[in-house]
Amino acid sequence: MQKNVIWIGFAFVLASSFPVNAQYSKQDSTDRRWFVGSTLLMFGNFDKVNNPEFIQLNLGYRITSKNVVSFEFKRSIYSWPLGIPWGPSFDAPGENYPGHARILAPTLAYQRFWWKGVYSSVHALNAFEKYIDEHNKKIGNGYTLYLTFRLGYQLKLLKNRFFFEPSIGLTYWPVRTDVPDSFKIIEKEWPEYFGWEPGLHFGFNF
Repeated sequence: MQKNVIWIGFAFVLASSFPVNAQYSKQDSTDRRWFVGSTLLMFGNFDKVNNPEFIQLNLGYRITSKNVVSFEFKRSIYSWPLGIPWGPSFDAPGENYPGHARILAPTLAYQRFWWKGVYSSVHALNAFEKYIDEHNKKIGNGYTLYLTFRLGYQLKLLKNRFFFEPSIGLTYWPVRTDVPDSFKIIEKEWPEYFGWEPGLHFGFNF
């Protein structure tokens, strides 16, 4: 958690070093409907304890100045149950799976701007999962639907060409299929949701 706080602080410092504007004009909405982006959470790939091998690419479309839809493609691995909350058990030795899961996850998102740069969003992440045991042998395939609800704020940078969106989210997974028994044993101790999930999206309008 401390690493995430550090990166959030770094992102705010970076954003505050440029002129910002939190509202899209009608002209901006018309001329710059499309955007591409990703997330600063990819810096988590420098973690030597729980490296997620995380990649994310976003492509979005502004239907109006207040309504936005986007497609996000994510790829990652995880070795600890995703329901472990922030605290001493997070990434702690002995709490991990006997192996790991590798996911490919196309995601659909809807974002609604309410006041200036304040927004809420919902993300439906479809995780197609491959389960690998501790001997690096595949033991099964599964599927999980992750729903994430976010509240955030958009900062516009460099004459509205770039934007940065710090947010906080709640994720839960209502659908989870074909999890290997060895993974279920570890997961049953933890809830099927994760709160206070940081978001650090950024993008380029074109």
